[in-house]
Amino acid sequence: MVSRLFAYSCLLAVTVGLSGCASWFADETPPPQTHLVKVELVRAKLLEQKFKLHFRVDNRGDSDLTVRGLIYKISLADVELTEGESDEWLTIPPHGRGFFKVTVRTNLWPQVREIADLLKNPDRPIPYRLEGELKTGLFIGNDVHVIRNGEIIPGDFIPERHQ
Repeated sequence: MVSRLFAYSCLLAVTVGLSGCASWFADETPPPQTHLVKVELVRAKLLEQKFKLHFRVDNRGDSDLTVRGLIYKISLADVELTEGESDEWLTIPPHGRGFFKVTVRTNLWPQVREIADLLKNPDRPIPYRLEGELKTGLFIGNDVHVIRNGEIIPGDFIPERHQ
């Protein structure tokens, strides 16, 4: 009888304790925002192109944000540029910004005509779409779903135009 009473007491204590755990992780902090700020062409060969993707993460919370990486898929207009995963770690202060770069290799030969059409007028914005997951958290991971639409103006990244 005493052992059964003890077992029920332990079960009740665990149940009450675990119900409080859910409130430990309920967070009203707005999720971080991820932006693709620049696509830099490093090298272009016929069957391989190398780019550096420049990302900015905005921490909208009141505490440090640890970023453990980004799973991404990027399209320029209707052309899929690349997809992959970065394991870049950084800590962003409250209400601050963090930047990181990802080097990617791709083969845009099948879409060369579409890319050439996009670049005919370097002052015309090219729409982009970034989809993926931002991996955050130090001990307890919290993946933030990312969907961002924006524009990149190719002429802003052509070195000869800034002289």
